Formats: sequence, structure tokens, C-alpha cells
Amino acid sequence: MNFLMHKPIPLAAIAAVLCLHSGIAAAKIKAEFPANVVMVGVPIAGYFIAGHKDDDEGQRQLLRSVAAGIVAHGLASLAFNYTSWGERPNGGRHAFPSGHVALVTSGAAFLQDRYGWQYGLPAYALVGYVADVRVHTGHHRWRDAVGGVVVGWGMSKFFVTPQNATYIAPVIGPQFIGFRWARSF
Repeated sequence: MNFLMHKPIPLAAIAAVLCLHSGIAAAKIKAEFPANVVMVGVPIAGYFIAGHKDDDEGQRQLLRSVAAGIVAHGLASLAFNYTSWGERPNGGRHAFPSGHVALVTSGAAFLQDRYGWQYGLPAYALVGYVADVRVHTGHHRWRDAVGGVVVGWGMSKFFVTPQNATYIAPVIGPQFIGFRWARSF
């Protein structure tokens, strides 16, 4: 719990923005409240897990990944908003890709990419739950949910590295050819 005392501003900002979004969405449709809590809970859990592991770099990577996912979702939503892919089954706009699924996937992908499948598998099960709720309440089609998964997963691939990563890279110089091995601890 000591990590909470050192990072109150980023934690409060994340919680306030994500919970505000969840509260607004939940007020509109009460049946979706559990999925909205899961949507914001997975990235927040990733932040807490990184803090519990004293992984400051992991917390920064999560924030960068989530922020980039939000931007990528916004750009994709603008691009598709006035096409047939932008129409929701219930008649609204901004269907493709699903922002709810993109956000929960960014948290799940962070957990999997940074800490392994023991963290990622349960988080991805929650991604499936959120996607199923969004489709069955008429907000999205499955293609929209898959688009959200691609956005969240893709941003994680750009910004998140494994905590204990081993890198092997070819090295070619003027007088030699070889490999460089590096391990982060």
C-alpha cells in the first residue's frame, strides 16, 4: 500500500475519469452497470498491480497504452462515424470500434504483456464479458467489439514490454557478425 502514497495524483486522475465515464453510462442503462465497472476496473487493476510490484515503468507504460488507445479509438470512430460501420444496431452513431471494449482490452493486454498469462487470461475473460454485454444490449455488433479488441491490443504491443524481458538481436559491424543478448530484471 506504500505505492499509493507516492502516486496519488495519477491514480486519482485515472479513477476520476474512468469512474465518471462509468457513472454516466450506468445512469443511462442500469443493466450495463457491471460491465461498465469491469471496463474501468481492469485498467485500474493493472495500475494497482504494477504499483504493488513497485513497477513504476509498468505504470507509465499502462498510462501511455491507455491514452494511445483512447486517441486511436477516437480517430477510428471519426473515420467510420458517417459510414454504415458507424451506425449502431440501436440507431446511434460511433459504433466502430467499441470504446468500452478497447478500454478494457488495453488493461487486459497490459497485464498479459507485462506480467504474463497468469494475469492476462482472467483479464481477457472480462474483455469477453464486456464485449458480450455491449453486443447483447444493442450498442454494437460483433465486428465493433473485435475492432475494439484490435485497438486496445495493438496499442499495448506498441507501448508495453515484459517486466522480465530477454532480448536477442543480431549485430552486424564492419569486422564482425554476432548477437547481442540483454535481460531486464
